[in-house]
Amino acid sequence: MSLKDTGQFRCAGGSDASAASPAAHVPGANGGTLGGHALRAAGLLELVHEELLQVEQVIQSESVAPVDAITSIGHYLHASGGKRLRPILVLLSGKLFGRCTESTIRMGAVVELIHTATLVHDDVIDYADTRRGRPSTNALWGNQTSVLAGDWLYMQAFQIALRERNFEVLDLLIGLTHSMVEGELIQLQRIGRIDVSEADYMELVDRKTASLFSVCARLGAIFAAAGEAETGRMGGFGWNLGMAFQLVDDVLDFTARETVLGKPVGSDLREGKVTLPLIYALESASAEQRHAVETVLRDGDYGGVPFETVLELVQANRGVERAMERAGAFAEKARLLLAGLPDSPFQKALLAVTDLVTARDY
Repeated sequence: MSLKDTGQFRCAGGSDASAASPAAHVPGANGGTLGGHALRAAGLLELVHEELLQVEQVIQSESVAPVDAITSIGHYLHASGGKRLRPILVLLSGKLFGRCTESTIRMGAVVELIHTATLVHDDVIDYADTRRGRPSTNALWGNQTSVLAGDWLYMQAFQIALRERNFEVLDLLIGLTHSMVEGELIQLQRIGRIDVSEADYMELVDRKTASLFSVCARLGAIFAAAGEAETGRMGGFGWNLGMAFQLVDDVLDFTARETVLGKPVGSDLREGKVTLPLIYALESASAEQRHAVETVLRDGDYGGVPFETVLELVQANRGVERAMERAGAFAEKARLLLAGLPDSPFQKALLAVTDLVTARDY
């Protein structure tokens, strides 16, 4: 039974957040909020606290399947938490235009289920052992069961979306899924290659991350009955935010502590992925340094070349600094798109999200 059937939807309108708990937070691998800025994150999350709880309830109820393994995996992933940034974007975007509906809540659940499905598939493809500081689904249930569970989550997300009978939304979600799957296939073709260009990298970020952020922001505007121009502006905001988010994520793979990141540092290169900080560093790397990187790509581990050697290369050649500058440029474009919208607590909250994305520590 859905939450709609039980009458449990209660969308709080306007900017009144008095019913929200000041201690509200999005569950994460470390029990924290968006990055290390707990006070600022808690403040903006108060604006969508009640709605986010309803999204969580929808995810919980919609993750129940006739097959026990799928239900167990769905609940395991739900309990693993995460930043819930994508549903937050849907909710804040909706409230920015003055309207939060039952559909907005459901779309928050839809985007999180799609995101979760991609993580399940990514972990299988990458042979990952951990996710958010816990064993990955494939480590616990095996690759075959995990792939099928990820497929089920995708289809469940679309089943929820289909109930809206909204072709614009279905077109968005189908286009999004195509883009994300194509991105994964392109990435597989480039695994283990050192000659990945900045343009190659940006294409992957566009397909695998930024496209989902863009759809999240658009969905909130659509169900708030925003105009076409405003919906397009929100899509652009989400896209730039997603680009910034992924660039910071790839920097953190080099610079974060494993206990904070929730997975081993240096995982990308170990998995054969050359990301922007390393792309920049390789532009001025010596033949010996390039050979060291090629060794890690070939071996799939840091047995022959320590991670510290690669990190030193990235830092010495300004790979981290330049990647963060690019992330900052995307974030600034996102802020400029928001600046053209009416001033409100929700506009400020979205601006705060942009700041938190570029300043986070996991």
